[in-house]
Amino acid sequence: MSGGLKNTFFGKRLRGVGAQEDQEPRTTTKTRFNPVFPIATAVGNPFLTSEAASASTPSLDAASSSGSSSVAPESPAPDAPSPKKDYGDRFIPSRSEDDLITSYHLKDNGPATPTKKNRIIPSESDAPKEQSNALFATVLHTEMAPELPSRPSSPVRPVTTPTAPTTPTRRKLYSFNSPTKTSPQRALERGRALDDPTSSAYSLSPVRPQSSKILRSPRRDARNVCKTPYRVLDAPELAEDFYLNLVDWSSTNVLGVGLGSCVYLWTAHNAQVSKLCDLSNVSDQISSVSWVQKGSLLAVGTFSGRLYIYDAATLQLSRQYTQAHSQRIGSLAWNSHLLSSGSRDRMIHHRDVREPGLDPVQRSNGHRQEVCGLKWSNGVDNGYASSSGSGPAGLLASGGNDNKVCIWDLRGSKRPPTTAPSTHVSIGTSRARTGAPGGTSASGDEGAGANDSNYLFKFHAHTAAVKALAWDPHVSGVLATGGGTQDKNIRWWNCSNGAMLGELDTGSQVCNLIWSLTSHELVSTHGYSSSHAQNQICIWKYPSLEMVASLTGHMNRVLYLAMSPDGETIVTGAGDETLRFWNAFPKRSESEREGLGGERSRLDYARLIR
Repeated sequence: MSGGLKNTFFGKRLRGVGAQEDQEPRTTTKTRFNPVFPIATAVGNPFLTSEAASASTPSLDAASSSGSSSVAPESPAPDAPSPKKDYGDRFIPSRSEDDLITSYHLKDNGPATPTKKNRIIPSESDAPKEQSNALFATVLHTEMAPELPSRPSSPVRPVTTPTAPTTPTRRKLYSFNSPTKTSPQRALERGRALDDPTSSAYSLSPVRPQSSKILRSPRRDARNVCKTPYRVLDAPELAEDFYLNLVDWSSTNVLGVGLGSCVYLWTAHNAQVSKLCDLSNVSDQISSVSWVQKGSLLAVGTFSGRLYIYDAATLQLSRQYTQAHSQRIGSLAWNSHLLSSGSRDRMIHHRDVREPGLDPVQRSNGHRQEVCGLKWSNGVDNGYASSSGSGPAGLLASGGNDNKVCIWDLRGSKRPPTTAPSTHVSIGTSRARTGAPGGTSASGDEGAGANDSNYLFKFHAHTAAVKALAWDPHVSGVLATGGGTQDKNIRWWNCSNGAMLGELDTGSQVCNLIWSLTSHELVSTHGYSSSHAQNQICIWKYPSLEMVASLTGHMNRVLYLAMSPDGETIVTGAGDETLRFWNAFPKRSESEREGLGGERSRLDYARLIR
């Protein structure tokens, strides 16, 4: 060390470091470290030495680590340039920034962009609002882009005979007067416009005459539907199961609800509640309820396959079938004295409640999975007499978890189809069945081995379970069906020839369908949805398929639906354990009430003769 640096501060510091190295010999290596990962510094040492780097990061140079050296480290110069960064072959890049799903909190399998085929139901919609929006859009278009007046045709230069050239006279070649003001034809047009009393010169309206004409044009008043329920009832233990039917409204204005192992009756005119039965003593639960069209009989199906028939007027048990089905009974449907039950055992049993026997009079099997929907086409299916029904023993529609809809004709008549079979429809046979229950079928259908698999039609268009079924009370033979979560479609069928009349993509799970008695409209309740709108009640205009209103309020899927006997009120039930009552349809006139709710039919023209 030079004599000039001996007594300086840096010389004393170097001598002290050298003495420590002599006492503790060590091996120095050439250090390499990854600057991406932070290295902790020693406490009290603001500088990071090579020893600290070698202690925190293992050596990457095998050759330098083999030999030992006692060379003292150099003092870090404050103005020394930073050493060149050498990442080496141990550099591991961070891939967290490349993960867009994690970085931006994206969801896997998110809903696709809605298209015309994937229709999304708006959460709030009604006919007056849509009519006002359409009128506003028309007026706005008229004001912003008015129709241009028809331009006159281009003038045609008359053909003249050539003349000899003459000396030009002294006249002005350019005229600075406005031709529009001095033109006689333009002045005549302005005079005629002022003679018109509808001229814009006399109008006090801020809009154009075309827009005023649109605003003054007569329009049909849109029906306004109240968006809030007028009554909400608590329904504890109301099961949230898509395959059950736990709510029904009788013709005597009594609502039957299955809650857990009990059935409760709610009388509409006085709001009185009474318990009809309790099956907790046999460890059973209610799976379906259904009222007879006229009367006070209520059929109750259970999870264990039992079937009970109660008289709601006396709260007494009238019939009991302990082995009606081998599994739960999810759907029931009445046709006068004939009671049909659909079960998870894939069978449909038909019983005559007037007979004391326990065996069904007929059996039907056309489904491969649980039967979750049953509906008769007779004219008194909804508690009123209609002239468009198919008689007291009409067609039976059944929907199953196998995504199929079967049409049954139990009257024994054979109806040849009028349309050719397609990929959406299978055509079966309907033979006279006079044999005793237990006879085998010779149809060779996919439900072979069943007692009766001779369906009339089978529809294959749906791609999810079909629980929602509704016969049109205004047009004979028209059936509406709704699919589950993977389908989301409502389809209309002509059950006279098996043709599909139309379909509507609702954008959400269809849980129930019911027709209005006062207008040609259809009510649908929904559950799971591919959009933000779900758990709504929608009213559709048929056959235009326009939405009349969308009612919201339930917090869970709207799995249950029933209509009052007067056709003005609907009640909905959901997994949020509430029953909500909606004024969905207008009141009927006195003539309609006499024709639909009384004993006389609309076809009785003799009562109209004075």
